Order: sequence, then structure tokens, then C-alpha cells
Amino acid sequence: MNRKYDVKLSQIVTEHKLQVIYAAPDYDQVRIASADLNRPGIQLMGYLKHFDASRIQVIGKSETTMMEELDHTRRLAGFQAVMSQHIPAVIIAHGEAVLPECLEMARQYQVTLLATEMDTSEFYARLIGTLRYHLAPRETVHGVLMEVYGEGMLIIGDSGVGKSETALGLLKQGHRLIADDAVELLRTSSFQLEGRSPAIIQHFMELRGIGVINVPRVFGVGAIKMSCTIDLVVEMELWDDTKHYDRLGLDTKTAEYLGVSVPLVTIPVRSGRNLAAILELAALTNRQKKTGYNAAEDLARRVDQSVDMGIDF
Repeated sequence: MNRKYDVKLSQIVTEHKLQVIYAAPDYDQVRIASADLNRPGIQLMGYLKHFDASRIQVIGKSETTMMEELDHTRRLAGFQAVMSQHIPAVIIAHGEAVLPECLEMARQYQVTLLATEMDTSEFYARLIGTLRYHLAPRETVHGVLMEVYGEGMLIIGDSGVGKSETALGLLKQGHRLIADDAVELLRTSSFQLEGRSPAIIQHFMELRGIGVINVPRVFGVGAIKMSCTIDLVVEMELWDDTKHYDRLGLDTKTAEYLGVSVPLVTIPVRSGRNLAAILELAALTNRQKKTGYNAAEDLARRVDQSVDMGIDF
């Protein structure tokens, strides 16, 4: 069964610098488990069918203006209908005034009431992004995560194949380390993975024969990054003379994590290969492919054209 994640309401308040109008008695214990939000326009009018009480409620200018046009009794009934559903919090956006009936019902039903000056739509989008990040499905894989020429590169392979040593070579070339040994992957959308390091080993790297090093202490703070998207998976394996390796790059392979497919290349490892340079080239090639250019396909087209024209080569 997939594990469900949550985030403390107080953390959301801190991250978005929200003003606390009223803190419920359980404010420090409230946890948010839904990445969706709700603007309770129809609910304030008394329609509660299909209402999801696990969501944070965001009230903007439209909802506030609508409620201001009602008399005191109807406003009170509208806010009571929403606040009585055991919702985690209500956020008043766009710097709108907190209506007295809203504050009264928040206190009566012990619902935390927050406020922000930010435009409602912009705040709504930012808060959804924050919640999707905190509540994202995740798994931890063995490997190294580097940012190479702006491409998030997850390097995997058997223990001892040279992942950390290759990452060291990339660091010396000015690229950035996100995680070594253990990489925590988060599915931040249906098509995107983000990687980061477990907090306890963040910024540390283990090198056989040397031991553990603190990367920013050795290479400077420019050598690290907290997280990045996963754009390419590089699988390193010991060279096998009996195995066929793709020489042209026409084979399209992918690795799948948390239901998201990521381009995959396999790099055979043997003495004398400059792996850091090869991985730099893999990153650049992946960037080219994302812009629509594939050198292998370009070469194949030229060969086909030459054959059609009867040109020997």
C-alpha cells in the first residue's frame, strides 16, 4: 500500500508568510493531507454536496464581495455551513477584510483563520505547488544525483562501479552535486520527478580509500544544489565483451520510477574511459534531444539519402 504524506499547517504558514488571524487550540497539531484547495463560493451559499472537508479553504475577492451583499443572518449561516465541516483552515487572500461573521464562526468551530495580501489566483497556484511538493509520492534509490549542464542526472549502478568517483570528476569540472549514495525521488506531477538528498547525509560524499568528504567545504557552496528535476538516468555497468552496446544512439530506453518514465542510457565502464567527459556529453545530447535534434537520426537520414542517390561512402 502506498504511503500517504502530510505537512503541518504551521509549516505552510511559515513558508508563505501568512498572517494568523485566529489560531485554533490544535493549531500546532493540524496536518494537511490534501494537495487540493477549494474556493467555497457555493458552499457559503449552503450547497455542501461533494464538499471535501480535508482541503484548505481559500476565500478571495469574489467570495468576500458576494458575502458582503448578504445580510448578517445569511452571512452567519454561510460561514457556519463551511466552518462546521471540521476543515483544517481558511485563508483570506487578496488582502480582503475579514468579515466579523467569518471570525465569529472560526472561533466557534475552532478553525484556524489566516490571511495573505497576495492576489488570490497567484497565491492559489503557489500553495498548490507547495502542497504537491510536500505530499508527493516518493521513494529512495541507491545512486548519485548531479546537475550537469542544467540536466538532472541520476547515476545508478552496482556498488563499486565508480558512481561517486565519476561524480567527483564532474564536480571538478564545475557541475553540482545534489545527493550521493541515497537519492530521494518525489513525483511532483504526473510527468515529472524531483530528486533530493536525505537530510542526514546532505552535502556529504563517500569515496573509497578517502572516506567521507563535505562537498561544500572542499569545493565551495557553488558545488551543491538542494534539489533538481530528473532529466536523465545513467546506468553504469562493468564492460561485458559478450554484450551489445548501442553505438549510434538510435535505441530509445527509459527507466520508470513512481510511474514516471525518464530517458535512460547505459554506460559501460572499463579502465581508460573518461567517464566524467562521457557523462557531460550524455547531458548535452539529452538537451539536444529535448530541443528536437537527434544526431543519430540525422546521420541515419543522411545515409538513407545517400543510398537513394546511389552515392557510395
